[in-house]
Amino acid sequence: MSVHEQFAEDLALYALGALQGEEQVALEKHLKDCAVCPRELEQLRGDMALLALSTAGPTPPRPARQRLMEAVAREPRVRAVPTRRAWWVPVPWFAAAALALVAVVLSRQNANQEQRISLLQQQSAEQQAQLRRARDVLATLTATDAMRVTLVAAKTPPQPQGKAIYVRNRASLIFLASNMPMLPAQKAYELWLIPTSGAPIPAGLFKPDAHGSATVIDPPLPAGVEAKAFAITVEPEAGSAAPTLPIIMVGAGE
Repeated sequence: MSVHEQFAEDLALYALGALQGEEQVALEKHLKDCAVCPRELEQLRGDMALLALSTAGPTPPRPARQRLMEAVAREPRVRAVPTRRAWWVPVPWFAAAALALVAVVLSRQNANQEQRISLLQQQSAEQQAQLRRARDVLATLTATDAMRVTLVAAKTPPQPQGKAIYVRNRASLIFLASNMPMLPAQKAYELWLIPTSGAPIPAGLFKPDAHGSATVIDPPLPAGVEAKAFAITVEPEAGSAAPTLPIIMVGAGE
């Protein structure tokens, strides 16, 4: 038997992954120097792939099956020793471990996707809330049934002004102030809704900026209260339950 023929007999076992030890090392060294055996090895591997597909798909070509069967038949039976068979034993365990690893990776990817979806949903909810608030403000500013009140202080240049826009049905109030004097520390302006009957109702605290401007938007108000006027007093920063005299600005409905 020639050296080439001896290695050719090992090609079938090598293609199956069953060649080990010195025989595997010797064959791999031979494959580097031989021009014929590498082609034969690739042909055997292709035939094995076709045979593997035949268990779940179409029947492989007859020549491919015949070539593989002949290559296996040429291999001496003494090579099928128990130690060779033992090499296949860990395969089910390895497959199970691989599937478990894939499951862990997919689970982490799924968790990351769910986290990103939750974040996007939260951002969407916040944007929707801001949009609703902007629509409410615009509706109050443009409502035809809104009560518009201008609050002024006499003989004070430049003249402080306040404009209240109130929609009774929605209990919605927007107040805009300008040219308001600065206040001492721990003091704030408080806006009051003066109803047609009953005690004044607190309608928001505010402090003007460096230009004397301030706004109060949708303070908490009881529903359906009919307003006779609006007024402003100076109160502690925490606010008061009733106006502290004097009332420095007041205005009735136009």
